[in-house]
Amino acid sequence: MGWKAIRNVPHRAGLRVGTFHNDHPWVGPLVFISSGLYFYAQIAVAWVFQPPYSLVGNAISDLGNTACGRYGDHVVCSPRHWLMNAAFIFLGLVMVLGSMLIYHEFTEKPRAERIAAFVGFACMAIGGVGAILVGAFPENTVSGLHVAGAGLAIGIGNVGIFILGAVLSLPEQMRRYMLLFSIVSITALFLFAFHKYFGVGAGTMERIAAYPETVWLIIFGLYIWRFHPKDHPTAAS
Repeated sequence: MGWKAIRNVPHRAGLRVGTFHNDHPWVGPLVFISSGLYFYAQIAVAWVFQPPYSLVGNAISDLGNTACGRYGDHVVCSPRHWLMNAAFIFLGLVMVLGSMLIYHEFTEKPRAERIAAFVGFACMAIGGVGAILVGAFPENTVSGLHVAGAGLAIGIGNVGIFILGAVLSLPEQMRRYMLLFSIVSITALFLFAFHKYFGVGAGTMERIAAYPETVWLIIFGLYIWRFHPKDHPTAAS
């Protein structure tokens, strides 16, 4: 295979993904909406956590800890850690695959929106890779990759949401939500990383950083399912 053929591989792959999305426009939104299963997995895992799981004091990653004993300043024992780590990986795949598909809703928009959609959804896909790392390397195993994955999942993912909210023609209420909560989430991520909880607890601060992104995946998936921006390439949605 020559260099020119190799260089065209991503282009051909993009065309195939675009064709699939055009033929099945409901798949991408459904993938994003399915991220709601991530919350149900947390409930199922926390249900049997010992000692009783605290939304305020325990980090989300404690649910995926594979060992029973003291971790940091907590005693953790998560018998269903396998389910939580599978949920992290599932969420990452949702972010990657959903972004690849839904990006094609914006390929016929004006140039600025096309670029913003590409960059924003690329950031979301990178965040998905981070979430996969979180599940593949639980907090008590390769902690460096776990922390890096969490930073990508929350930090880069929310940068993507901010870019999409700042540029795309979306309902004003949705744009405000995306801009506000992406900033709040990134700020909470920095505070969590530097152990500044201001009395709300580490678990609460992490959830302020992490949960709005997953809620956005569900809301944005429902919006795309209902309105399909590609059907209105020049009009504001």
